[in-house]
Amino acid sequence: MTSLNASASTDTGYESDRQLAEYAEFHFGDMVYGVPNFPKALAELAFAHMQDRPRRRALDLGCAVGRASFELARQFDSVDGVDFSHNFIRMATSMVDTGAVHYARVEEGDLVSDHTRTLESLGLSDSARKVGFYQGDACNLDTRFSDYDLVLAANLIDRLYRPRLFLDSMPARIREGGLLIIASPYTWMEEHTPKEEWIGGYWKDGRRYTTLDGLQNHLGGHFRLIDPPRKVPFVIRETQHKCQHSLSEVTVWERLPGPETDGQPAE
Repeated sequence: MTSLNASASTDTGYESDRQLAEYAEFHFGDMVYGVPNFPKALAELAFAHMQDRPRRRALDLGCAVGRASFELARQFDSVDGVDFSHNFIRMATSMVDTGAVHYARVEEGDLVSDHTRTLESLGLSDSARKVGFYQGDACNLDTRFSDYDLVLAANLIDRLYRPRLFLDSMPARIREGGLLIIASPYTWMEEHTPKEEWIGGYWKDGRRYTTLDGLQNHLGGHFRLIDPPRKVPFVIRETQHKCQHSLSEVTVWERLPGPETDGQPAE
C-alpha cells in the first residue's frame, strides 16, 4: 500500500496520474474478483487484535491514498497517515477536506473512465475529523510520530531503502502493550532495497533465512509475535483486462515492557 521507495528522491514510481488512479481504485474502488478491499481488511484485522487495548492513537505508515487510515478512525480517537509520495498525500488530504476523490481509471490503452468516490458512500464520513495525512520517510520519521497504540505498516518494508532502521525504530514509537502490524508480500528487489539491507529472502549460514526470521531477529527484543502469520490477498487493477493478484503476509507484534531504543539498526 505504500509509496515509500528505496530512494529518497521524488522519483518514487508512484507520482504519475496513472499510478495515482490505480491506487485510488485499489483503496476506494470496486471489488475485483471477489477479493475484499485490502486496506479495510487490515483495519478489521487490527480491530480484532486490539481486544481491550486502548484505541487512542494509530499510525498508518505507507498509507498511500489513505483508506486504512479512514477505516482505523472508526475505532481510534486519532489516526496519522504518513507516506513518501506527495501525490498520494495530496489525494488523501483532498478526501479529508472535500469528502471525495476524482480520478480517471484506465480501461484500455488511452481509453479511461471517470470516477468519483466519497467517504459517505463508504460509510466513513465521521472518520475525516480524526485523520491527518503527512508526507514523510519511514526510515527517517520525525520524533513527533510516537506514542501510538497501533502502528500499521502495510506493503512497506520491502520498498524501504533501510528497512532495518525502520524496524529498530519501532519500540520508540509504540506504547507498551501496543501493536505493530506488518503486512508484506516480501518482494525484495535491489532496485528498491540494497541487498545488504534485506530483512530476509536469502541464504544465511547455509540455511534459508526468511523475512519472518529477520522480523523475529529485529523485533524479538521488544515485541512478541502474538498470532501465527496469515496471508491476506489483494488485487491492484491496472486495466479492465489486467490486474495484479498478490498475497501479503501479515504478522502482529505486541510491544513488551522495557526501555526504548535509539533506533539504531541491529547487527
